[in-house]
Amino acid sequence: MPSLLSQSSDLETLLKRFERPVPRYTSYPTAPHFSEAVGPGDYTHWLGDIPDDQPLSLYAHVPYCDTLCWFCGCHTKITAKYEPIASYLNVLLKEVDLTVTALGQTRPVAHIHWGGGSPTILTPSDIERLAAKFTDNFDLTADAEFALEIDPRGVSEELVAAIARAGFNRASLGLQDVNEKVQKAINRVQPMAENSALVEHLHKHGITRINLDLMYGLPFQTDDHIRRTVAEALTLEPSRIALFGYAHVPWMKSHMKMIKDETLPGPVARLRQSLIAAEELEKAGFVRIGLDHFARPDDPLAIAAASHRLSRNFQGYTTDLAEALIGFGASAIGSLPQGYIQNAAPIHDYRTAIEAGAFAIVKGIALDSDDRTRRAIISDLMCHMEVDLAAHADHPEQALSQFASEWVALEEFERGGLLAREGTTIKLTEIGRIFMRPVAAVFDVYLSTGKGRHSIAV
Repeated sequence: MPSLLSQSSDLETLLKRFERPVPRYTSYPTAPHFSEAVGPGDYTHWLGDIPDDQPLSLYAHVPYCDTLCWFCGCHTKITAKYEPIASYLNVLLKEVDLTVTALGQTRPVAHIHWGGGSPTILTPSDIERLAAKFTDNFDLTADAEFALEIDPRGVSEELVAAIARAGFNRASLGLQDVNEKVQKAINRVQPMAENSALVEHLHKHGITRINLDLMYGLPFQTDDHIRRTVAEALTLEPSRIALFGYAHVPWMKSHMKMIKDETLPGPVARLRQSLIAAEELEKAGFVRIGLDHFARPDDPLAIAAASHRLSRNFQGYTTDLAEALIGFGASAIGSLPQGYIQNAAPIHDYRTAIEAGAFAIVKGIALDSDDRTRRAIISDLMCHMEVDLAAHADHPEQALSQFASEWVALEEFERGGLLAREGTTIKLTEIGRIFMRPVAAVFDVYLSTGKGRHSIAV
């Protein structure tokens, strides 16, 4: 990593040559290509066709916050009152009932994740109520991971105790940046003392598996800000860290207009920030995983990466290998063997459908064999930095002819030193890791259709 930082002029040249707006590839095909061709009826059939003994993964979306973070790209709604949240929770519980009926019987579950918004906007009793809905209706495996995202601001020990009683064993804390100037520029002032107090409460109540989310590319952020943020983050003794580049997409999220373009670091500065953070984390003993995750060597994520059992879904890199991820809540996306589905994002539309006794699916996409093949190739590149095309081709001996146009497109990346090819295998170099998404995009046949606009890749 230090050698990459010392090559700033070369990296600038590579950015100009290979940087481009591409998806994050937490799915393939990606969400902009979902359509109304898939609806509630399809979803009902897809759920019923999941084998009885196949482990599931569950995701619950709580789309409420009490303040708006200007960097946020999530589906969320700001409220100072609890009544809308309590009402939403009742609808979410009904959706679980609808899903259980469609599944037909209790199914094993290996992962549960709550996101938002801020799931910790729920009261202690409602956290336990929603958790019980899952544990009463699904059969959690002995090693099931039960995780939730936490906004550390204002979280009491009483709430942490409820989280522990509910059965959570992993917490993901949004840290972003610890420097006050940056925090004010993104409308999220979050003193480090508050983060430390929360982690103490979590440890006290038996939740010691802590994830942290850090960001680079934020307004007014500098190299020194990044170094300080990483140093402060390490004092919280996390087991995993996600290092995300801020995606400035004001055409999608109007509140991002509050962040002025001129305050944002340029492409080279963004890249330096990501490399500095990675260097500091690796010095501290963290293993770099895929594009933007880091884990301690004994963490299950690092172990999964080392054994090529790493996966990637809408929550990022994960040990979750379930073929069916069921999403609950407004805007939630589900991934089933047959394809992807997404609930209505407007809470009113979501509520109307569920209260009428129907799923709130508004769009999705059914996978064909080519989609599955390309998804597997992109997943291998994103998770393992390499892929053998023969392992995914219709006929292994014809892999290079099946992907002839892609093979030609990869020549430019190879000449730039981003990857090496041998036989039918593609391996990203360490510099190539930075451009993982543009390389993966070579295999994306939907990208040229022009649907959706994406953030820059680095």
